Amino acid sequence: MRFFIALLFGVCVLLGTILPAMATGEAAMTLRKANSLCEFTPPQTFLNGNFVADEMDPSFIFGKISDFTKSLSCSTSWLIEEREKARLESLGNQSAPVEYTLYLEQDCAGKVMYYVFVDRSQANNSQWLEWRRQFHKSKAEPEFGSAMENLEKASMAGFPVNAELRFIEASGNLELKKPEDTLTGELKLKPIYDLKQGKALPR
Repeated sequence: MRFFIALLFGVCVLLGTILPAMATGEAAMTLRKANSLCEFTPPQTFLNGNFVADEMDPSFIFGKISDFTKSLSCSTSWLIEEREKARLESLGNQSAPVEYTLYLEQDCAGKVMYYVFVDRSQANNSQWLEWRRQFHKSKAEPEFGSAMENLEKASMAGFPVNAELRFIEASGNLELKKPEDTLTGELKLKPIYDLKQGKALPR
């Protein structure tokens, strides 16, 4: 009798472990479908590149995106919008720089996070500013000029930037906190370069 009770208890514990994981997977798949996202393998130039976490006025440069991905505690997947993937495939091997959005999905128990990056590994800082002009017109220079100067100095010091973390979503809801503040605060991610002071930081 005790054996069967112990066996039943073991089964209940096992189901209690498995079912939340299954539910989490379902939540992630639901969000993927709602946002028309599919799995994608980012280029190594993107994964091995440094990134900033503020589009307008970044204060820091963070290390490799691949290292950031490994630092997350739950399972991760790289995603892209289906229409964006089709656009990239249609462009082929054109020489002009291309900017596109990638989603780093973190699937935790009861919570799905999206870290939304822009891959700009194909563009240098000048090309990046020119790309911004398409969307911000005459505002591009005053809005991004200072950031570009700081990024140029960092690049010359050996800290080039290949991507931006634009925003973070939690279970489909946009987080209002600046991504840069989330990284240095809640996630305790140490930056490798201070753009305001123009110097490398101890690792």
